[in-house]
Amino acid sequence: MDRRAFISGITVSLLAAPLAAVAQPAGRVYRVGILSPGGVPDPSVATAPNLVPGALRELGYVEGRNLVVERRFADGRIDRLPQLTRELVRLQMDVILAAAEPAVQAAKDTTATIPIVMMFGGDPVARGWVASLSRPGGNITGVTTVGETALAGKRLELIKEAVPGAARIAVLTTGAPLTDSLREARQSASALRVKLVVVEVQGTDYDRAFAGMVAERTDALFVLPSPVLTRDRKQIIERAAKYRLPAIYEWREHAEVGGLMSYGSSIVDLSRHAAAYVDKILKGAKPGDLPIQQPTKYELVINLKTAKALGLTIPPSLLARADQVIE
Repeated sequence: MDRRAFISGITVSLLAAPLAAVAQPAGRVYRVGILSPGGVPDPSVATAPNLVPGALRELGYVEGRNLVVERRFADGRIDRLPQLTRELVRLQMDVILAAAEPAVQAAKDTTATIPIVMMFGGDPVARGWVASLSRPGGNITGVTTVGETALAGKRLELIKEAVPGAARIAVLTTGAPLTDSLREARQSASALRVKLVVVEVQGTDYDRAFAGMVAERTDALFVLPSPVLTRDRKQIIERAAKYRLPAIYEWREHAEVGGLMSYGSSIVDLSRHAAAYVDKILKGAKPGDLPIQQPTKYELVINLKTAKALGLTIPPSLLARADQVIE
């Protein structure tokens, strides 16, 4: 049940024209590389590697006709990203779309000439990737969720509000460098007087990870943002239900497939805006002249079906603030 109108994730000023099919110069074939630290996603899962090619199709770029997309996935092995980036460079990509911070870093370390469109990266200024958000300079632009680092604390507050008696909250991570989000969560945990139990999943051994949560007597679960954990969301959600752990996630798609709660921006909007930047670059724009965009609106989605299955009563005050309640 919708409680508010659906909120667009990023200011619409980035898109100068509707996402309609646009004719491209005859005979030109464009080459776009997609680099991700995660694994090959299920086609039905809303991830950037799945969504961006579809958004490009709406802009007139069709694989097999005027577009070649080279996809490279590290499958959770961050050390593989430099090699995968070198493969894309050798294949002479027109643009590299780097999904998540490790991919952006690997792309930057490998090429200073091929345009890089970032998605979900960390603070590009603090990392030394760009000169500023408004005038990046160099060969990197795109969309960043750096502002969502602070959402780690907000998500922790929301799951604590949903489960007031929670004293020990598990934090699921892949062990990738997510120190900013984890630091933010730890600061909030101290203020909320809850203990965080960090659980690192090894490969896809989620049974072991959840067994560790049970052994630590955790009362709820906070899933840190991660391409790998987004890819494996069905496995995580199934185990959260099995072990009766109320959990909060990043994307609304998690709540739509059975997760209890999600709070974040829209991966669909982020992917469309990244595709719009790829389009601008392919048409001649310089990445250094395109300001890096950030989400400005976030949405809270609560799945009441899951709450009822868990025997959990969501406080009315929390339901009233939800952008969507799934019943």
